[in-house]
Amino acid sequence: MIAIQNLNFSYKKNKPIFRNLNLHLHAGHIYGLLGKNGAGKSTLLKNMVGLIYSDSGAIRILGEDVKQRNPSLLREICFIQEELYLPNVSVEDFIKATACFYPNFDKEYFYELFREFHIPTNQKLGGMSYGQKKKFVIAFGLATNTKIVVMDEPTNGLDIPSKAQFRKILAGAMHADRVFIISTHQVRDLENLIDAVIVLDQHQIVLNESIESISNCLHFKRVLDLTPDILYAEKGIGGYNAISSNVDYEDSRVDLELLFNATIEKGENITKQFIKARHE
Repeated sequence: MIAIQNLNFSYKKNKPIFRNLNLHLHAGHIYGLLGKNGAGKSTLLKNMVGLIYSDSGAIRILGEDVKQRNPSLLREICFIQEELYLPNVSVEDFIKATACFYPNFDKEYFYELFREFHIPTNQKLGGMSYGQKKKFVIAFGLATNTKIVVMDEPTNGLDIPSKAQFRKILAGAMHADRVFIISTHQVRDLENLIDAVIVLDQHQIVLNESIESISNCLHFKRVLDLTPDILYAEKGIGGYNAISSNVDYEDSRVDLELLFNATIEKGENITKQFIKARHE
């Protein structure tokens, strides 16, 4: 559904953000894009939806070149940016002016999400709080019913109940012909939602694995002492939060934050487990 090949991008000469970056994303998945601040998550998403152009390389979505910005493709892409620039108009006026760009926009579904998020219907967009605006653009974005939904830090500004609602709503909006790509530095917000993890570091994609694959290859556990089988560990109260190779095929809950830190700090230890599993 999305194919990125040999992507090179830089804002300044000799300061690359990406070097020959490759990534393939498939329909029917909710991908979590993780990376340190400044790693280029937002830049990758903007390249992906055609808002900025790469120095070289290609990005194709649904078989079309994103750089061409063909209307037939743009109507199938919804990009929810972290920065919010909403006009001071009523909700209904915004829908009248914007929904026409999305042939599959579902107004009834939009207002259903509107009510579920408890957004005031009689208030102009400019007068809403940041959290209300964020919930509004999420509701509108999901109601477009596009095949590609790209979200940059969607949970910023949401309180804890709203984050739980977000996860519930997003899971319900997913179907086999759609793909969601969600960038965040708040790793915990994506737990129990995403089914694949992408980690961006050092100009490259250093991890792109399904939650199922991660659970099969790695074992997440708490231990009192470190042993030679531990691939990565962090000191906690009364012991360590650790990752080891899942040689005994034990079930464990994937700790996204621990996985992210391990991939950044001990990437080779982690990635070689997946390479090994593919050759067995």
